Amino acid sequence: MDASRREGTVPPDGGSLELVAMIDSQPTRPAGRRVRRIVVAVVVVVVALAAVAIRFVGPRQLSVIGETPVRVTRAIPEGTRVKVELFNATDTRGLARTAAAVLRDAGFDVVFFGNTQERHDTTVVRDRSNHPDWATLAAGVLHPARTEVRADSGRLVDLTVLIGGSWRPPTQPFRP
Repeated sequence: MDASRREGTVPPDGGSLELVAMIDSQPTRPAGRRVRRIVVAVVVVVVALAAVAIRFVGPRQLSVIGETPVRVTRAIPEGTRVKVELFNATDTRGLARTAAAVLRDAGFDVVFFGNTQERHDTTVVRDRSNHPDWATLAAGVLHPARTEVRADSGRLVDLTVLIGGSWRPPTQPFRP
């Protein structure tokens, strides 16, 4: 019997055709589909569990064990307003926003943050209002950093900060 057309065929020796022989001679479908389905299901479950873990545990608590927590202390005296513009001078996304939170916790008034086309490995603090002590305080908060004096009365800010690639944010969350 020909399985594709359901017609009977006679074996070459003239004997009878057994159904078992015909079933065994048909090509079997590989178990590839089943294996693929199992692999896809396992991947979906792993991704879902990872998403739940990150959502409920949080990325900060998944950090390397043994890191020493760093607290940002207030560097600017009460009643003093130091206006800062902050630029991310790296390709790392979100670094300016993180550095702005660190500077605000230290008492600086961050009036603008964004990106720049300039690229720096080390953080640069530019003094725009002839207050080198303020630039030194900001450089201390964003260590490692260097200071430059570039007075510019047209900017209406006291400091311009360019966050470099060597700066690492504190390991503690900024706010509870």
